[in-house]
Amino acid sequence: MVRRDTDEIYPMLDDEWSQRQLLAGRVNMLFRDKRAQAHTRHLMETEAKMSREAWGRSMDASDLACAEVMSLCTTVYAQMSEITELQSADCSRQSAISDLLKTDCERHEEMRELRAADRTRQQHIIQTLTGPVGGLAQPELPEEAGSSS
Repeated sequence: MVRRDTDEIYPMLDDEWSQRQLLAGRVNMLFRDKRAQAHTRHLMETEAKMSREAWGRSMDASDLACAEVMSLCTTVYAQMSEITELQSADCSRQSAISDLLKTDCERHEEMRELRAADRTRQQHIIQTLTGPVGGLAQPELPEEAGSSS
C-alpha cells in the first residue's frame, strides 16, 4: 500500500515539479523582459503624447486656416460690393459722357449751319456791293441830286 501510494504520489510530484519549473521559467523570462517591456511602455506613452500634441497643433492650424478663409471671404465680398459700385458709377459717367457728346455734336451741327448761313449772307452782300460784272456798283442817286448838276 505504501508502495502503491508512493507510486501514485511521485508522478504527481513530478507533474507538480514540471509545472513549477515551467512557471519559474516564465517568471524568469518576464523578469528578463521587464526592461524591454518598460522601454516599449515608454515608447507607447511617448507616441501617445506626441499624437495628442500633433492633434492639438492640427486643430489649431485648422482653426487658423478656417479664420483666414473667413477673412478672405469677407474681403472678397467687400471687394465685389465695391466693384459693383464702381461699375454703377462708371455706367453713370459713361451715360453723362454720351449725353455731353450728343450735345457737342448738336452744337457742332448748329455752328456748321450758322457758318453756312453766314457765308451765304457774305456772298449776297458781296454780290450786292460788286454787282453782276464784278466791279463796284454805283450807288443809285436820287433823281433830284442828278438834276442839280
